[in-house]
Amino acid sequence: MPTANSDLARPRLSGVAWVICIISAIGFAFDSYELLMLPLIVRPALVDLLGVPAGDPSINTWVGLLFNVPAVAGGVFGLLGGYLTDVFGRRRVLVWSILLYAFSAMFAAFSTSVGWLLFWRCCTFVGVCVEFVAAVAWLSELFPNPKQRESVIGWTQAFGSIGGVMVTGAYYLIVTYGDQLPAVRGGHEAWRYTLISGVIPAIPLLLIRPFLPESPVWREKKLAGTLRRPSFGELFQPRFRTTTIVTTVMMACAYAAAFGAIQQTPRIVPGLAEVRTLARPAQEQMVSAVQSFQEFGGLAGRVFLAILAVRILSRRKLLRVFQVPGLVLMPIVFLVAANTSVTALQWGIFAVGFMTIAQFSFWGNYLPRVYPTYLRGTGESFAANVGGRMVGTTAALVTTQLANVVGGAGPAAKLAYASAIVGTTVYVIGFVASFWLPEPKSEDLPD
Repeated sequence: MPTANSDLARPRLSGVAWVICIISAIGFAFDSYELLMLPLIVRPALVDLLGVPAGDPSINTWVGLLFNVPAVAGGVFGLLGGYLTDVFGRRRVLVWSILLYAFSAMFAAFSTSVGWLLFWRCCTFVGVCVEFVAAVAWLSELFPNPKQRESVIGWTQAFGSIGGVMVTGAYYLIVTYGDQLPAVRGGHEAWRYTLISGVIPAIPLLLIRPFLPESPVWREKKLAGTLRRPSFGELFQPRFRTTTIVTTVMMACAYAAAFGAIQQTPRIVPGLAEVRTLARPAQEQMVSAVQSFQEFGGLAGRVFLAILAVRILSRRKLLRVFQVPGLVLMPIVFLVAANTSVTALQWGIFAVGFMTIAQFSFWGNYLPRVYPTYLRGTGESFAANVGGRMVGTTAALVTTQLANVVGGAGPAAKLAYASAIVGTTVYVIGFVASFWLPEPKSEDLPD
C-alpha cells in the first residue's frame, strides 16, 4: 500500500537535482556504450587478430571467452566495489570506476593479440560493474520522495539504451569513414576506432561528478558513527535470504537472455542470404543497422517501464508485463526471423530487446527498496555481479559452444538456433522464479 509520504505532492527538482539527473543519465548511457561495443566489434576484431575466416570454430570459442571472462571479472570486482561503496561512499567510487572503464577501453584499441584484448575488456567491465552499483545506490538515496525516486531512477536508466544507440551510430560512421582517420597500428580497422571512442564519453563525467554531493543518508550515518559495517553473510540471514537468492537467480536469467541470445545477433546478420554476398564494409553497415533496432527496442522498453513503475504497485505484476511476451517472442525471433530476412530480424530483435532490456531497469528500481542503507550497495552488487555478471553471462559460452554442435545450414543459422534454445530456457527459469520474488514492504527506502 502507498505510504503517507508517497501521497504527498512530489517536490520540484532544484538546479543541483537536475544536474545530478543529467549526469546520471549520461553515466548510464556511457556504461552501455562501453559494454555494447563488443557485439559489434568482436567478429572483425577476432578475424584480424587470429587471422582466420569468420566461420572458423575458434571464433566461436573466443567470442564466448570475450563475452564471459570480462563479465566474470566485472562480477568479482563489482562485488568488491559494492562493498567499498558502502564503506567509502558512493561518489568517490563512482569517479574512480569511470576512470578505469574509459581508459581501458581506449587501451584495448591498441591490442596486438586476443589476450591483450581480453585483458583490457576485463578492466572495462570491472569499471562499468562498479560504477552501476554505486550510481544506483547514490541516486536512490538522493531522492527521498518515493514517486520521485522511482521516476528519476527509471528515466535515468532509460538512457542506458541511448548509449547502445550511440555506439551503433558511431560504428556505422566509423565503418563508412574510417579510412579517412589517422592509422592505428598501421591500419584503418573500424573495431580499433570504435574502442578508442570509449574514452570520449568519460570526459564530462570526470569534470562534473567530483563536485556533486555525496548521498546525504550515507554521509549522515557515517559522520554520526551509526553506519553499520556491511556483511555478505548478512545477505543470507533469514531477513534477506529469500530476497538475495531470488533476485540473484532472476538477474542471472536477465543477463543470460542478453548475452546468450540478443548480443549474438551481430554475428547472425552476415549469414542472411541478402547480406552474405555484400562486401565487408557493407556487411558491417548492415550489422550496425540491425543492431540499432535492438537498441531502439531496449530504449522503448526502458521508457515504458519508467512510465509503468509509478503506476503498477506490485513489482511482480510490473516485471511480468515484460517477462511473458518476451518468453513467447524469444523462440520465434531466433528460430524464424533470424533465418528469414533482414527486415524480419530487425523487427524481431526490436521486440525482444524491448522486453529484455526493460528488465535491467526494473532491477535498478527494485533492489534499493529491499536493502537498508548500510547493506544497499552490497545487496545490489551481489544480485547484479554474482547473479548477472558471474553466472548469467556464462550463457554466452553455452551458446557459442552449442552453436558448434547443433544442426543448421551454416554457422549463422547454428548460432541462431543455439541462441533460441538458451534464451528461451532462461526466460522460463526467470518467470518461474518470479513467483517467489518478495514485494517491497514500503515505497520508502529501508533505513
